[in-house]
Amino acid sequence: MNEEPEAKTPDEPEASSAEESQSVGRVFLVVVDESPEMEVALRFACRRARHTGGRVALLYVTEPSEFQNWLAVGDLMRDEARSQAEQVLQKLASQVTDMVGSMPILFLREGQKRDQLLKLLEEEPSISILVLGASTSQGGPGPLVSALTGKFIGRLSIPVTIVPDSLLEEQIDAIT
Repeated sequence: MNEEPEAKTPDEPEASSAEESQSVGRVFLVVVDESPEMEVALRFACRRARHTGGRVALLYVTEPSEFQNWLAVGDLMRDEARSQAEQVLQKLASQVTDMVGSMPILFLREGQKRDQLLKLLEEEPSISILVLGASTSQGGPGPLVSALTGKFIGRLSIPVTIVPDSLLEEQIDAIT
């Protein structure tokens, strides 16, 4: 008699994130944005994941619509932002797969970037290391790096690797 496996209900947990992280090694989380320093952080994370048997995770956070009071306009803007985020994640997932040899873990959230990042780190124990790119321009390292190395550092439960955007691909390859 052939029995089909029972379908899981949304309440039933799948394999625990801790078990998953042990089987795949370290998970390197990169916060996706349009900055040049994100590209440096992504390359660093991919190279480290490839050489340690780990995985890369990508977090894309869309900002909430400014048109909350105008429901239809806000919904349209939210849909467009989500569509754009999905396209960016799809493109980056392809790059990660080429560099690491495995698909990345993808997270798409809406809200303030710092808040959503901290919330994700609390919810996902499989994430081992946060990899952030830092701008070396006069404007400073960037708001996320500044916040997480400043007053929000106490909320982090994992190491943070900060990669300066001045590193060349060859330099990243040599140190990873």
